[in-house]
Amino acid sequence: MSLADLLAGYRRFRTARFPSAQVLYRQLEARGQSPKTLFVACCDSRVDPATIFDVGPGELFVVRNVANLVPVSTPDGRHHGTSAAIEFAVVHLNVEHIVVMGHAQCGGAKELLAGVHEDPTASDFIGSWMSLAAPARERVLRLPVAPSDMQRLIEYEIVRQGLKNLLSFNWVREGVEKGQLQLHGMHFGIATGELAVLDQKSGEFQPVPLEELETG
Repeated sequence: MSLADLLAGYRRFRTARFPSAQVLYRQLEARGQSPKTLFVACCDSRVDPATIFDVGPGELFVVRNVANLVPVSTPDGRHHGTSAAIEFAVVHLNVEHIVVMGHAQCGGAKELLAGVHEDPTASDFIGSWMSLAAPARERVLRLPVAPSDMQRLIEYEIVRQGLKNLLSFNWVREGVEKGQLQLHGMHFGIATGELAVLDQKSGEFQPVPLEELETG
């Protein structure tokens, strides 16, 4: 997609979609944002939470990074973009839900399985970033499963680790303990469009039945 394509899309937005939504945008500007859900999603161009969940402007607070990782809380004065976004959503926006969503054929998960984090010369930043999920890789490699299942299982395990790491942030843990904040894990199938949700009791991902989505 070229710059000309992007500008053409902007013009379509301004002439076709924006006029009918202008009142909403004015309200959002005047009163600020008040989303109830924070999404930690992958920056993969095929996985857009707003598209998948059919929501409009102002409804989701989204932070996207390679492989939808959630770091452990490390307030050491360094640059922590994902952690800052989580803090802003929880402390300042008072979101009620945090969703960590992985997806099929995640490139970051694939690199992790290949051991990119073990070779400091393999990349400038990706290896160091993916090392945050090294424990997930170790758990999956210990499983008695076929190599063809590894990709999906590491994607699942990264989500599980992200939910665990969220509890290392004091204000997330306190919100959960007080019943003011709920944590959720999800996985999206790009080719199938299938969404699986992590069952908190069993610890397994379960497909979302379409009939429940249609009837509520």
